[in-house]
Amino acid sequence: MSELSPAEFSEQLHTDGGAPLVLDIRHEADYDDWHIPGSVNVDVYDKLTNDPEAAKDELSEVPDDREVVTICAAGVVSQTATEVLQDMGYDATTLTDGMNGWSRVHRHATVPVDLDGTLVQVARPGKGCVSHVLVAGGEAAVFDPSHYVEEYEAILDDYDADLVGVFDTHAHADHVSGGSELAGRNDVAYYLHPKDALATDATPIEDGQTVAVGGLDVDVVHTPGHSEGSVSFAVEDAALLTGDTLFHESVGRVELGVEAGIEDSDVEQNAATLYESLQRLQEYPDDAAVLPSHDPGSPEPPVTATLGDVRDRNDDLGRDREAFVETLASDVPEHPPNFQRVKRVNVGQESVPVDQLADLELGPNNCAAE
Repeated sequence: MSELSPAEFSEQLHTDGGAPLVLDIRHEADYDDWHIPGSVNVDVYDKLTNDPEAAKDELSEVPDDREVVTICAAGVVSQTATEVLQDMGYDATTLTDGMNGWSRVHRHATVPVDLDGTLVQVARPGKGCVSHVLVAGGEAAVFDPSHYVEEYEAILDDYDADLVGVFDTHAHADHVSGGSELAGRNDVAYYLHPKDALATDATPIEDGQTVAVGGLDVDVVHTPGHSEGSVSFAVEDAALLTGDTLFHESVGRVELGVEAGIEDSDVEQNAATLYESLQRLQEYPDDAAVLPSHDPGSPEPPVTATLGDVRDRNDDLGRDREAFVETLASDVPEHPPNFQRVKRVNVGQESVPVDQLADLELGPNNCAAE
C-alpha cells in the first residue's frame, strides 16, 4: 500500500509547483466541518466501504495530471480509495492516519520582531493551534505547547538552548496542553494562572509578575474573560502573546468554561471582563506584534500582525462595552469537539490515556467568538 507520512505530506504541500491533488473521500458534512485547505471532496465513503467498484464513476472525474493523495478520518477507507485509483491508472497514495495524522503536523518559523533574541512560532495547521518558543542568551521558554513535546525539544536542540520555563496562557479547550509534561521532562517550572490550575500542579503566575528569559523580560498580564485564568505575556513590549484573549480578527469566546462546568460566572460577566482585558492590551505600542495561540484558518508560520493593524482589522475592538457584551453573549458559534473533557484535562480534573489524546483532539478549532 502506498502511504505518505503527515510530515512528508506537509512538505509536499509547500513545494513550489509540486503539490499533489488532495482528495478527501469523507461525507460532505464532515468535509464542510473540517478539511485541508485546497482539498477536493468526492463523497464516496459509503461506496468505498460497501462496494469499491461502485465508486469508480465518481472517482473518474478526478484529474489525473498529478499525484493524488487520498484523505479520510483515520486513513483506513482512504486506503481503499487509493487502491481503486491505482487500478484506474492514477498515481495515488494515502495520507497515513488521515485527518488524525494531519492534526499532528507541526511547522515552525521565526517571528520578525525587534528583540535581542529569537521568537520561534510553532503552528499546527491541522488544528489551528499556535505556540511560541522564546530563545535568548542561551535560555528558552515555551508558550502554549501541544502535547507533542518532542517538537519543542527539537527546536531547543537546534538553538542549543536550555529550557528555563514552560507557560500556558490559559487552560485550552481545543487541545491538550503539553506544558506540564514538557516542564517535567526538563525539570523546569510549568506556569499557569491559579484560576485555571484548578487541580494541576503548576507554578502560579500573577498579574504584574516578570519572568526573565536570557536577559529578556516576560511580563504577565492577567487578561481574563475567555477563561478566568487567561493571561497574556508581553515580551519587552515588542511582542504580545495573547493566548485566546485577542485574535487578529476576533476575540476569545466567553462561554466555554461556564458550559464545561468549571466556572461559576456567566457569559455576560465573562464578556464584560474580557472587554476590560482588551482595553489593557490596547495600551501597548502600536508596533507590538500580536501573537495569539490560535488561528481560525490553517496557519503557516509566522502568523503575526501589529497591534495597530489588529485595531484596524478587528471589529470587536471598535465596539463599545454594551455592544461588545451583547454580541459575545448572544452569538455563540459551534463548540470545539470534546471541549468539556479537554478543559477538564487541562485544569487537572480528568486524566486521559496518552493513546486517546489524538482522538480527543480530532476536529476543527473553534475558539474564536466569531
